[in-house]
Amino acid sequence: MYTSKITALALLAPLVLVSAAPTFKNDGTVDGWDGTNHEHKGTVSQVSDQTYKPDTAIKVVQTYDSSYTGRYHSEVFKKDVYKVGDEGYYGFAFRLDPDWDTAHGQTYNIAQFISDLTDHPDNTCKDTFIPSMMLWVEKDKLSIRSKGGDMCDSTLKKFDVGTVKPGTWHRVVLQAKWESDSSGYYKVWFDGKVALEQSNILTTYKDTQKKYGFQFRAGLYANGWHDDKKLEGSQGTRQLWIDEVGIGNSYEDADPGEK
Repeated sequence: MYTSKITALALLAPLVLVSAAPTFKNDGTVDGWDGTNHEHKGTVSQVSDQTYKPDTAIKVVQTYDSSYTGRYHSEVFKKDVYKVGDEGYYGFAFRLDPDWDTAHGQTYNIAQFISDLTDHPDNTCKDTFIPSMMLWVEKDKLSIRSKGGDMCDSTLKKFDVGTVKPGTWHRVVLQAKWESDSSGYYKVWFDGKVALEQSNILTTYKDTQKKYGFQFRAGLYANGWHDDKKLEGSQGTRQLWIDEVGIGNSYEDADPGEK
């Protein structure tokens, strides 16, 4: 009996280890990502003076320039985190600068999923990188969108997640089923509590071959500056911190945990 117990446990152990391992984990370092994207005057750096958990976090900064017409990304990214038909959990902790101006309503994206669909046969509009989900701050509100179907005539829905307090660490976890028809869904936890559940939504673009992988990007994309072609208010430098990023097959894989 003793031998049979050991054998049974040995058979079970690998299954337990596999299910407990996140697909991707980053504890606030610039290493371990597939790359960074910081445009124009933007920066991405690793710091130790402001973290969610010891010992480091990623600080991202963008600066407005009235003579510049390009985009304002300052992000880290991980490639191929999902394809059509996949399901997963994605989470991180973030902190806005204590002096973050919440009076003006431009959008500041803090996470997104995006893919280079330039050579996709259905990309008749000839866009290059096309995002699906985006998560952003607008005044003091955190919002998320679902977007999918036909990439040149897509369906977009916006949902409220919660209220953000500058200078405070928040954590967010998204569970998503990535479908280009109405079988997709989102579930979002904000600071450990369920903030959103949406089913029967389009969450990504048509790809019958399931060939195109989407990146996960976290950081700061001051898309309001680019899209509006102006700066609202006077805060021309925006900064925030990212820490404890997780991607996996369970909530525990993605949750940054309590501080």
